[in-house]
Amino acid sequence: MITGLDHVQLAAPPGTEDALRAYYGDLLGMTELPKPPALAARGGCWFGAGTAYVHLGIDPSFRPARKAHPGLRVTDIDAFAARLTAAGAPLTWDDGLPGHRRFYTTDPVGNRLEFLEPTAPD
Repeated sequence: MITGLDHVQLAAPPGTEDALRAYYGDLLGMTELPKPPALAARGGCWFGAGTAYVHLGIDPSFRPARKAHPGLRVTDIDAFAARLTAAGAPLTWDDGLPGHRRFYTTDPVGNRLEFLEPTAPD
């Protein structure tokens, strides 16, 4: 039986690990997680924050995920949006999900990301 979501994997082109670390680690504030040695040899990087885990795997035939995306919950979404905007990230606000404030952006390699905050307790 399924008990939860372990992680979401997104693809990235070869040689982008430094940009991914700057974005997911420095800008988003996620913690880089060590990859097991056998997987580290493949490149890429893993990040976590709270119960959210994002694995970025290297794909030589990379194409960014423009529709599929992880939805990451945040607190103080306005401050979070301001932080991303100040760093030059494009934001698109969307009010289509009742009970939530949310926006979309892209990571440095073009993968779509959603950030959302409930407006009422779950």
